[in-house]
Amino acid sequence: MNDLSLRMGARGPRPYNHMLEQLKSRARALKNEAFAVYLAAKDPRTPWHAKALIFFVVAHTFSPIDLIPDFIPVLGYLDDLIITPLGLALAIRLIPAEVLADARERVAGSGLERSVGTIGAGIIIFMWIVILIGAVYLIRILSK
Repeated sequence: MNDLSLRMGARGPRPYNHMLEQLKSRARALKNEAFAVYLAAKDPRTPWHAKALIFFVVAHTFSPIDLIPDFIPVLGYLDDLIITPLGLALAIRLIPAEVLADARERVAGSGLERSVGTIGAGIIIFMWIVILIGAVYLIRILSK
């Protein structure tokens, strides 16, 4: 079996399926980590400033609506590549270790409902409305 037949899918699995499965696995792990961070934010042992950061990051991560739409070149994907990983990394540093360990166990051990997406979508829609109102207000002021 030569390399061309593997790429064309003539015989056996494609070699790119393994890479795709790895990416899917990493994406699931990132979502699980984000959900664990969300659960940690509900814990009273988590400091308020960590909760504020977590709320924004988790809402952005689980929202079906992006802060910056993906069809905008470069910036559309840049927010997904920066906000989620860096926000989660910072949030993980702010959460006490025992709280985070408890939250990770809860995510791993149960099929908890992940309805955070609705809340995230609401936050993003609210932010866009505020930005739109602010833009209209600025245009009115500047046009006088």
